[in-house]
Amino acid sequence: MLRVWNTLGRALQDFVPLNEKKVGLYTCGPTVYNPVTLGNWRAFLFDDVLVRTLRELKYPVMWVMNITDVGHLVGDVDEGEDKVAREAAKRGISSWDLARGLEAEFLKGMDDLHILRPDVLPRATDHIQEQIDLVKELESKGFTYQISDGIYFDTSKFASYGSLSGQKLEEKAAGARVTVNPEKKNPTDFALWKFSPADTRRDMEWESPWGKGFPGWHIECSAMSAKYLGQPFDIHCGGVDHIAVHHENEMAQSEAAFDKPLATYWLHNEFLLVDGRRMGKSEGNAYTLDDVIAKGFDPLAFRYLCLGTHYRQKLNFTWEGLEGATNALKNLQTIARKLPVTHHSAPITRFVESLEDDLNTPQALAVMWDVLKSDISDEEKGAMVLNMDQVLGLGLKDVIGKTVEVPDEIRRLAEERSIARGAKDWAKADALREQIEKMGWRVEDRNRGDFDLTPSS
Repeated sequence: MLRVWNTLGRALQDFVPLNEKKVGLYTCGPTVYNPVTLGNWRAFLFDDVLVRTLRELKYPVMWVMNITDVGHLVGDVDEGEDKVAREAAKRGISSWDLARGLEAEFLKGMDDLHILRPDVLPRATDHIQEQIDLVKELESKGFTYQISDGIYFDTSKFASYGSLSGQKLEEKAAGARVTVNPEKKNPTDFALWKFSPADTRRDMEWESPWGKGFPGWHIECSAMSAKYLGQPFDIHCGGVDHIAVHHENEMAQSEAAFDKPLATYWLHNEFLLVDGRRMGKSEGNAYTLDDVIAKGFDPLAFRYLCLGTHYRQKLNFTWEGLEGATNALKNLQTIARKLPVTHHSAPITRFVESLEDDLNTPQALAVMWDVLKSDISDEEKGAMVLNMDQVLGLGLKDVIGKTVEVPDEIRRLAEERSIARGAKDWAKADALREQIEKMGWRVEDRNRGDFDLTPSS
């Protein structure tokens, strides 16, 4: 039994896919205009754990994640410039080169964090015709209107607009920012197709029945999810920041076009904060995976940190917290190296129950540690750890059972340090520890002056 709750509190009890041959899962991917932030990576890690869990529970999954390489405007509500085009102009390169380069960085980051590759990673620019066809469908049903800068969706024509966020149309309109475009009929109306400025040639623009231009941000997800998963599909994921605008608009245009639900369940992960504050460029704390690596941390330590907080709770990122996650991960790797490789293990009931209970990864981690501290044989521990790491994704299969040859120089320094500790010469002991760590090794003290040596990475 899988028990997952979305942001509206609806439970996924005794989950049965719409199609027994697959679970259709669509997750919002990156907008490739800048390197992905840690807040974004938290969302993608949540997607990964959900997919791994579904597969662990024997559900076949068809996972689609989009690449937004056009149409996402700076203001998120059809204001300002296209994010990719603006950043490309700042760098003096083409939008195409920027998008492809950052897409490659994103894929490398996925690998560094052990995020599984989605079954399909469609780009918005590869699906322009599907987006045009969807706008034409909406137009034929009377949901669109044209103004000077594009084709817009009329939210007043869609009776259930606001149902995902729980806000009625009038409430959303009252709370909306003053619209930049006075031609819009309603503040909540959104662009389906934007016209290219008459005096400007864009890197990314296409002919359409309404004139040369480019798609709005929201239409890509509706078009691509329908192409690869059909409508409705089972689960749609994204961050809580997508609920009020992007997902609300996505759901409205899809359901208006085809008069059926877009997705059965919507699952959203909470924000990542930095030192208790929101993450953002204006705050100077929009950290990326490169920042983590530059400070000497293993990306998997960030994965471990995310697993330690439930996806529906805010995660407060600090460098001290990442240091703690690093130590925990290294301890886990040290223990795993001493375990034999055994591949036969029945599912661990408490571990599976933790995952079934709304992807309770903190509890799942605790179960792994309980297993390692238990009195069962090392063979059983090794098998169980390999089994659990199929979901946790910490790469323990790469270290389990692999003893490491310690260089003579490292062992000599460690023994010298042990003597210094015995003489209570703490300054010398600390200096030797630092020297050992700079040489890529980690020393862990045990009883009676004994110690363990393991590689730092």
